[in-house]
Amino acid sequence: MHQLQAAGRAVRAMAEWAKQLAGIKGVMLDISGVLYDSGGEGGGVPIPGSIEAVEKTRLNCGCYSTHAHVDMSTAFAMIKASGLKLRFCTNETQATRGKFVAKLQRLGFNILVNEVTAPAPAACRILKERNLRPHLLVHDDLVPEFDQLDKANPNCVVIGDAADNFSYKNLNEAFRVLIGLENPILISLGRGRYYKETDGLKLDVGVYMKALEYACDVQAEVVGKPAKMFFQSALAEMEVEPQQAIMIGDDIVNDVGGAQQCGMRALQVRTGKYRRTGSQMG
Repeated sequence: MHQLQAAGRAVRAMAEWAKQLAGIKGVMLDISGVLYDSGGEGGGVPIPGSIEAVEKTRLNCGCYSTHAHVDMSTAFAMIKASGLKLRFCTNETQATRGKFVAKLQRLGFNILVNEVTAPAPAACRILKERNLRPHLLVHDDLVPEFDQLDKANPNCVVIGDAADNFSYKNLNEAFRVLIGLENPILISLGRGRYYKETDGLKLDVGVYMKALEYACDVQAEVVGKPAKMFFQSALAEMEVEPQQAIMIGDDIVNDVGGAQQCGMRALQVRTGKYRRTGSQMG
């Protein structure tokens, strides 16, 4: 009886959401917390149903709520007819985009490098355009992304999810670079508070970004989500207008909030950092 009632509610919700979201042409999918949880010996674990969901999304188009909390199976059950464009949007900064995609492929995901929008390549473009020489406070595996840039005599600091590289020594070195500049520039590859790995929640780059902002009395330029430029870049790559796209993520601020500020629709899934109670601020 309960199963029939649940099925009836799901059908009614799907029908209502389909009416609300007519005209959607593109889907942006977050990766960490939506498709997989990072960490562990294999580099991460796919969230149940996510590999199949990506395949269905490629083949079908779907209808989602404007801002609803749903689980993965419900979200991807709404993918129906054909024609949706698909883009993967991530704030992942613990590896180059190529290595990150290679890991996802090993986990079973059918994803290509040119389908992924990530902060580090965008930051490199900005650094080149503005003739900036970065001091890097990033994960060791991300450093090769910046190989083509001049890093001598740095005139800015770039901070990413450095994980164990977030030591006092390294943070203080970044602080000294910033505080010594006449016009300090801090570029952050995201501003998340925390994310989920297989062994639990972990502090994200935003925590350390805020420490440098406070110490140096400077406001960081955020390159990754929730920056409007990040979503605009993904929209341009899909060739769709903001009102024609929806963002699906686990972060109410960086995924949902960032997309909505850009004029998109958004959906929060009940995986990753999602919590039924307490703050959803991530």
